[in-house]
Amino acid sequence: MSKVTAYYKNPLAYYKIAYFLKDYVNADTVFICIGTDRCIGDCLGPLIGTSLQESFFPQPVYGTISEPIHALNIDKKLIEIKKKHPNSNIIGIDACLGDSSSIGEIQARDYPIHPGKGVGKNLPNVGDLSIIGIVDSSDINELFTNRNIRLDLIMSLSKVICHGIIHSYHLISQ
Repeated sequence: MSKVTAYYKNPLAYYKIAYFLKDYVNADTVFICIGTDRCIGDCLGPLIGTSLQESFFPQPVYGTISEPIHALNIDKKLIEIKKKHPNSNIIGIDACLGDSSSIGEIQARDYPIHPGKGVGKNLPNVGDLSIIGIVDSSDINELFTNRNIRLDLIMSLSKVICHGIIHSYHLISQ
C-alpha cells in the first residue's frame, strides 16, 4: 500500500496529488465523492464532486451538493454505480478525521476509503483508490457537529484536490 501526503497550503500540493494519481487514472476511472452538505466538515466530497462537474471534467463523477452520497444512501448508490460502470477503476473521495497535527493534510492512497470509520459507522469500503482531506481532529469522538471546522478549510482543500484530479487527467492525456 502506498500513499502521498500533501499539506493544502503547499503551492505544489495539487501536483503531488496529480503525479500520484496519473498512474491510476484512465478512461474508465469513476470518482465517488462521499459526504453531505448538511454539515460543513462532511461536505468536502460533495463540494469536490460539484466542482469537478462544473469544470466539465470528462470522467464520471458521483456525489455532489445537489445529489450527495452519504451514510443513508451509500449502499444503493454503490450498487447503481458498479452496475453502470462494471469494470471501472473507482476513486473514493471523502473528508476524514485525524490527529490534530494532520488537519489540512490531503492523502491520495492506493487503497479504498472506509467512510464513517472515524465516527463508528460500519459502511462499505469505497474505491480502488482514495483521496481524503483531514478536516478535524479525532481526539474528541464527535461527528463533525458542534465543532469549529471552518468553511474556508473545506473550500481550500476542495480546490487543491480538484486541481490535482484535473491535472492528473491532463498528465495522462499528453
